[in-house]
Formats: sequence, C-alpha cells, structure tokens
Amino acid sequence: MFASETHKPTVMVIDDSADNLHLMVELLKEEYLVQVATHGEEGLRLAQSENPPELILLDILMPGMDGYEVCRRLKSHPVSRNIPVIFLTAMNEVHSETKGFEVGAVDFITKPISVPIVMARVQTHLALYNQKRLLENLVKEKTRELENTQDVTIAGLATLAEYRDNETGGHIARTKNYVRLLAENLRDLPRFRGELDDEVIHLLYKSAPLHDIGKVGVQDRILRKPGKLTYEETREMDKHVLYGRDAIREAERRLGKENNRYSFLRYAREIAYSHHERWDGTGYPDKLKGDEIPVSARLMAVADVYDALISKRVYKPPFPHKRAVEVILEGRGTHFDPEMVDVFVDLEPDFMQIALDYADHQEELETLPLCA
Repeated sequence: MFASETHKPTVMVIDDSADNLHLMVELLKEEYLVQVATHGEEGLRLAQSENPPELILLDILMPGMDGYEVCRRLKSHPVSRNIPVIFLTAMNEVHSETKGFEVGAVDFITKPISVPIVMARVQTHLALYNQKRLLENLVKEKTRELENTQDVTIAGLATLAEYRDNETGGHIARTKNYVRLLAENLRDLPRFRGELDDEVIHLLYKSAPLHDIGKVGVQDRILRKPGKLTYEETREMDKHVLYGRDAIREAERRLGKENNRYSFLRYAREIAYSHHERWDGTGYPDKLKGDEIPVSARLMAVADVYDALISKRVYKPPFPHKRAVEVILEGRGTHFDPEMVDVFVDLEPDFMQIALDYADHQEELETLPLCA
C-alpha cells in the first residue's frame, strides 16, 4: 500500500514487471491508494480479502496464470465478482479484446500507456462502479423496507385473528418455526425436492401466521365459546377457511400475484384454505386426499395440531409433549402425511424446544416436558 489517506479509492495493479508496477504506482498514488501484486495468485488473494480494491488493472501476459484466467476467477468469486477489471496489454489484436470482454473485463489500455487515457479510464470506471454500488444499496434498502412492511402487516393481521380467538401470539411464533423446521428437514427427500427450496421455505415461514386469518369472519359467540360446539356451530366455524382464502385471493388479485410461485400470498392462501384437510380425504373443505393437499397445508396441519395439543386453552389444559407426539403418530397416514410424521418424530426434541422458547403460560413450561 502506497498511500495513507484512507478516503481514497483503492486501485490494484497486477503485473509481473517491476518496472510496470513502479510506473503505475507513481502515476496513481496522488489520487488513489495503490495495491500491487506480481502474479495472479497474489492478486486473487488480495482481491478476495476483507478489504478488496475498487478497481483492478491487470496485465494479460504473465507467467503461470495469465490475465484471462485471473479475470475469470475474479468473476467467479462472490467477493471480487463485481470489481471492474481493466486489462493492461501490449497486444492489440481484435481477438484479444474479444476474449477479455468474454471473461469479464470492462476495458483495455494498450501499452505503452498514455497517462491521460489511464487516468481518464480509471476515473470513469471507478465512478461507474460507485454508482452501481449506490444503486444496488438503494435496491437492497427498498427491498428491506418492503419486506419489513410485509412482515409487520402479516404480524398485525395474524395477531388480530389470534386476539379474536382463544389462542395467543405465542401460537403464531411457534407454528411458523415448526413449519420452517419441518420443511428444512423434508427438502432433500425425493417427494419434496421439487417443492421446497430456500425461497419457498422462507415464504412458508412468512405466510404461516396467516393460517387462521379467516377466523375474523366468525361470530364471537362461536369463536369464544368455552364449551363444545353444536353441529351448526361447527359448520359455521369451518367456514373460516373460506373467509381466509377469499381475503388472501383478493389481495393476490389486486397485486397481480395470482399463483405466483414466489409470492408469500400464494402459500398463505393454500395454508389458510387447506390446513384442515386430512391425508385420508376426510378433512375439509374439499376432502382432498394425499398429495392433492398442498405441501404447505400438510406442513401446517402437523404444526397446528401439535401446538394446539401442547397449549393451554380455556377449554383444556396443555398436554405433555410425549402425549402430543403420540397423537401425531396416531394420525400418521390418516390425518397427516406419513413422511412428514416420520420426520417430525426425528425432530421432536426440536419441536419441544421451540414450544418452550415461545411458551405463553407458566403452566405450559411446567407441563410440556413431563414424560418427554
């Protein structure tokens, strides 16, 4: 490093010629911090360090690894892929420039160098690089703002539904974490490999809290009834899946997101509408069977039932974890997807830990581990 003013942009020169390095350092040091490397391996190490340069001047003809290969490796590494590379070369054939652009260079400077050309091109490409970084940061910031707005909206709507029901905010936190845990451990199984990737699992985690959003449309006398519901009241309660689906579908329509694979609204709608379907076809509202039930809804079915069992309600005390696991096992192949139950059993200590981490009542903390 040949300068001490830390606010200066950093330019790296990679060249096997000591004379060329000395020339470039003398030329650039007044306006830039200058790093030098005498071979490709050293240049790659510096460019992919914690403090990479903002522009690289790279010789093409070097012993060992030539400039083309250095540039190719720079562009394949996440730390250095966006750093602009200008080739320094005595070669002026058209095919050399074509190959350089193909491997990712942004410009060429032909030796013997012209000082004004070098300074102008370095300045131009640094300005473009900084402008690109600024735009990327703005996009990231706007994306974060949008995601935060989505998260706050989801949390608010989910909390509204829970406040109207006998359930609590802890139910929201627990079920979305159960869904993510289960999905992450199913993704590599053959039946789920095409359904679950990182983005889908993230969207499932975001949308899971809206599984009971339709309960805002159910009358309080039914929703908050402490005793057993009548047949007619049960049928009315079951309509919450329709209310939830219709509300989310309208949001999809207004946003133009109908059936978009990477929209959280798609998974929210599937979950809200189908999480009471059963593997054997005896659930509601459509009596879907087996793989006809969306994966998202099958995941929520396991998460929702487990959490309902281990949670305190006005109409029942919390079940111990062991008893909840037994109930899930009893529903293998009838209520629940058999493979999901098998993975759930492997993960039962993790499910219990999530339940403990987000418990609402002291009674749940005391009861849950009993006989586990």
